[in-house]
Amino acid sequence: MKRREFITLLGGAAASGWPLAARAQQPERVRRIGVLSGLADDTEGRFRVTTFQQKLRELGWTEGHNIHIERRWAAGDVDRMHTYAAELVAMKPDAILAITTAALVPLRKATSSIPIVFVNVGDPAESGFVESLARPGGNITGITTFVSSIGGKWLELLKEVAPRVVRVLVILNRDNPTAHGVLRIIEASAPSFGIKVTQVSVHTANEIEIGIENFARQPDIALLVLPDPATVVNRERIVALAAQHRIPAVYPFGYFVDSGGLMSYGTVPADQYRQAALYVDRILKGANPAELPVQQPAKFELVVNLKTAKALGLTIPESFLLRADKVIE
Repeated sequence: MKRREFITLLGGAAASGWPLAARAQQPERVRRIGVLSGLADDTEGRFRVTTFQQKLRELGWTEGHNIHIERRWAAGDVDRMHTYAAELVAMKPDAILAITTAALVPLRKATSSIPIVFVNVGDPAESGFVESLARPGGNITGITTFVSSIGGKWLELLKEVAPRVVRVLVILNRDNPTAHGVLRIIEASAPSFGIKVTQVSVHTANEIEIGIENFARQPDIALLVLPDPATVVNRERIVALAAQHRIPAVYPFGYFVDSGGLMSYGTVPADQYRQAALYVDRILKGANPAELPVQQPAKFELVVNLKTAKALGLTIPESFLLRADKVIE
């Protein structure tokens, strides 16, 4: 090969190679993820979001490198929830994590195009958030917290531990669409356990206090606490009131029992947030949320606090303790 031809060939190769090299050196596009939580920015709330972030990191998404996360904590405040939902949607993120039904409701109203992955939501098909669990059909999918039938299981566990109970107060938020299905199952199951059910809808600590104080005047009573930002944010107050009036109670999550509650039966929150990260990862890589089936709980955790049981004068059966996933002594 002649010298001039070699130089020309070399120059052409370099010219064609430079754009490739320049492109390779360009920084990776940063994806935006919104997080709207109906919970408080407390230890439990931060733990959940941290679990979500850790799983994203395992999947190759690192904040400050290729993702940016905008977080909003509404702590059960409905007005703040709507304000924050509008803020996040206006940022046009690539995906949004909705924590609790209370967060999902305003986000659903605010956008029908931005992909939304939810956690801490029960029976999303019955509540109208998705067309079906198998094929959500819109911009929303996620991981359910429970199925309505869990209401019957809560009564069964309660009667095992406190067989004298004949009256149960269900603490819920009627504005939460997922509460209705669970309450329906509880009311349908109650007669078979010899239990009469009453309910109180709450949004604030004051409403919780009044509801429990009024109910506590009756004998042979117990509480069933449904999951909702209002009950989660005020969990320590609920647990304290139950202890003050010596009322057995069943809670939806183990951290109520860590705070001194008697017992809980429900999903393991950390598992949901890891699954949510998997779905966000798939969406960022091009998956359509309409075709990502809603994940149902794979595991339910039974937690019991023996110290609280003793304070209430209850003896927990050995067979019950053997079934428990966690016993606090």
